Amino acid sequence: NRRKKKDDNILEIPSIPNPFPELCCSPFTSVLSASLLPKATSRKKQVIKVYSEDDTSRALEVPSDITARDVCQLLILKNHYIDDHSWTLFEQLTRTGLGRAIEDHELVMEVQSNWVMEEENKLYFRKNYAKYEFFKNPLSFFPDRMISFPSETNAAVNHSGILQMFLSSSTYPEIHGYLHAKEQGKKSWKKLYFFLRRSGLYFSTKGTSKEPRHLQFFCEFSNSDMYMSLTGKKISGAPTNYGFCFKPNKSGGTRDLKQLCADDEQSRTCWMTAVRLLKYGMQLYQNYMQPYQGRSVCSPLNITPMRSISENSLVAMDFSGNRSRVIENPTEALSVAVEEGLAWRRRGCLRLNSHGSPIAMSSMGMSIHRSQSWFHHKISREEAQRLILQHGLVDGVFLVRDSQSNPRTFVLSLSHGLKIKHFQIVPLEDDGKLFYTLDDGHTRFTDLIQLVEFYQLNKGVLPCKLKHYCARIAL
Repeated sequence: NRRKKKDDNILEIPSIPNPFPELCCSPFTSVLSASLLPKATSRKKQVIKVYSEDDTSRALEVPSDITARDVCQLLILKNHYIDDHSWTLFEQLTRTGLGRAIEDHELVMEVQSNWVMEEENKLYFRKNYAKYEFFKNPLSFFPDRMISFPSETNAAVNHSGILQMFLSSSTYPEIHGYLHAKEQGKKSWKKLYFFLRRSGLYFSTKGTSKEPRHLQFFCEFSNSDMYMSLTGKKISGAPTNYGFCFKPNKSGGTRDLKQLCADDEQSRTCWMTAVRLLKYGMQLYQNYMQPYQGRSVCSPLNITPMRSISENSLVAMDFSGNRSRVIENPTEALSVAVEEGLAWRRRGCLRLNSHGSPIAMSSMGMSIHRSQSWFHHKISREEAQRLILQHGLVDGVFLVRDSQSNPRTFVLSLSHGLKIKHFQIVPLEDDGKLFYTLDDGHTRFTDLIQLVEFYQLNKGVLPCKLKHYCARIAL
């Protein structure tokens, strides 16, 4: 009876309404419908290994659908690098000596799925200043001698119009010129006249004729990837150092490679740029525009691209009088720049050490430049050219290195006009003090840092200013 009375008392307690009825499960019907349950994600994670220029590497666990741009952004954040939109993921096929910059929209796992297991292929994280340079400066990429337009195009097309035709037109410009092609199954190379069209790459069996009966199909590029030869003549025995090839996505080996070789860098750049535009079209322009979405500096293709903010803000000034003035005469501006370089020599040769106190340059000798990212120690001329080529043949890409022929001098290696030029930096002693010069002593600098800083602001005797330095980054 007590137990029954106790139970009755319990039943008499008023029930408290449940504030979350949707979380309760009924024995008859489920309150949680399938639409309320979290969907199981299908994104699997995998581990990739990425290398840097100094051969340090980093393992990353990434989703299976990650793009090359996302991998670069991840490495930029993890290493606290400055994002200047030139970072690139680079694929290198070690055994065949081939490499290519992976497009920003490509899936990294799909790229790796085409690798052969026994090959030691690598992914590199580096800068490529020439990745979208053809959008900014198409004149250097499409020489008039290599491009022609359909007969229905009556008016002359400017270089911005060429890009418009590649991206959005139903009629495409035709790229043509001589290339060396490696004969299938042979070691010999044959020079033929090629034509690049939307449907693929063709060569003429009769000189430069482009009549349909004389054209023979060479390869298509929709299901192939285009690679640049990194070893020059060593592996393939090519007649020049400007080789490139087409590799099918599911290639069985080197026998499936369609190997070609141009006579100069401008020709190779033109062919490879045109193939990229024909293969990816508007996707390339979207990749180029993506970092600038929502910014006012972004301009359409038919508008001449603006210079960088730093270049637009540089003006020649004269501070010698009571009031400063802008120098509008280019000849006067050049003479003032030279005078400023000479004035640097006359200033005190002092810099601050890590504690903030001045230290004489004479005591530091030649060691101050060795900590700079643009300085490379005892590398050869060929290694310097390879590094600059990997960073992109854009005007102003440079590095400074020790001279191989003269241990006391240095060499400035600079990219200009799709060529790599080398300038000797000569040490000069005057009145017991050591200086460095590029112009036979007309402009003198107390150390290499002053020299580089001066030519970053002034062209001087160089063909262009120093803009982008090649650095061996560490991951």
